[in-house]
Formats: sequence, structure tokens, C-alpha cells
Amino acid sequence: MSRSFNFKQFIINDHGCGMPISTDGVLLGAWADLPQQGHIVDIGTGSGLLALMTAQRTLTTTITAIELDSTAVTAATANFALSPWSSRLQCIEDDITQWCQHIPPATINSIICNPPYFNAGQQAQQQHRATARHTDNLSHQQLLETIRYLLTPTGNANIILPAYEGQQLITQAPTYGLYCRRRCDVHTTEHKPVMRILIELTKNCSITKQQQLFIHTKNTYSSDFIRLTKDFYLKM
Repeated sequence: MSRSFNFKQFIINDHGCGMPISTDGVLLGAWADLPQQGHIVDIGTGSGLLALMTAQRTLTTTITAIELDSTAVTAATANFALSPWSSRLQCIEDDITQWCQHIPPATINSIICNPPYFNAGQQAQQQHRATARHTDNLSHQQLLETIRYLLTPTGNANIILPAYEGQQLITQAPTYGLYCRRRCDVHTTEHKPVMRILIELTKNCSITKQQQLFIHTKNTYSSDFIRLTKDFYLKM
């Protein structure tokens, strides 16, 4: 079934993609610290949401979206073509670890990634959804190694993960010469535990800037959530 989502400056159709459009992706795309020029890579683009948000937020960047699933590549390519930034967007069907073999090291200015979340547990029966949700095709260790290889010395990588997996990745990152410069602990409400962690990694060791974000407050969206996402959601 074809599903279209209207954002303020672009439209997404995620038909056949392993993971549907979600608040997680919008949060990451709005929160990420992005350069205004250079080369940005979106790892596992799915329907292309993060790549499109990145294009909206930057001036002259070239954005390469890498995706393993052919159906998602078709969707993302169509979404890019309909956007105002089609000349700056490219979707490539490939495994990111294979794609890296054709790219010189330390040449990517920024990486954005809503990666497979789960290291264990029952997998979805549909293969494209299982690939999007589980780390069988891209472990978090492989993701860290890929980030280390691709980033320029002053570049950054922006990621969102569930609380447990996010903390694991932050702990493992220094082994790969990567350090958490910013993290934002996301709660659905102020009375709920951390649901997601937004993570910014760089090659420069520094004190982590910590933030909190509550999505809802008093049965409505919080002012912080509205401020963060207002350039994308139609009703914000």
C-alpha cells in the first residue's frame, strides 16, 4: 500500500520500505549538527527522510544516501526527484561496508544514520523489515568502524538509538577513536524513562554536552519538541 507523508517542504512515500516514517527519524534529522557545505552520507536511508531533511537544512552540501534494500532505493530515488534539492541528492544501492571500499578515507564531512536497533530478539517475518530493525547486516561495531574510516578529522556523525543500545555504542566508541560530543536523552513524558538517545560522535575527545528532551507535556507536544521540529511538521 502506497503511503505518502507531507512535510513543509517535501513529500515522502515510504511504500515497501522496511521501516515507516517515524518520530525517531524526524528528531534525528532536526537535531543533527550539519555542515552547510561538503559531503554528507546518510547510512541506511530507507525512504530518504533523513537525506531530505539534511538537504532542507543545508545550503550546498552533496548528500549521498546508501541503502541495501532495492525497494527502498526505488522509493528514496523517487522522493528525491520530487524534492526541491534533487540536484544535491543521490541514492546508491549498496552495503555501506562495501561502498566504503571505493571511497578514500577521511573524506566525508558528516554522517547521519538511523541504524538497525536490535542486537538480539525475535525478527520480523518480512525480510526488508528485519534488515531495517536488526543488526545482522550492519552491527554497531561495523557502524563505528565505518564512521571512523569515512569522517574527516573535523567531521561528525549523528545517530539515534534506544537507550540501552545507545549507551552501549557511546561506551564502545572510544575503542574506534570516536567520542560523544553531544547526547540528548529523549523521554516521551517527564515521568517516563529515557526512550531514545540522540548521539553526536567526533574524532576529537571532549566533554560530552548532555541534553534532555520531553516529547509530550500535559497531553500536548512540549515547547522544546515543537521548537526542534517546527520546520518540518505541517501542524507545528
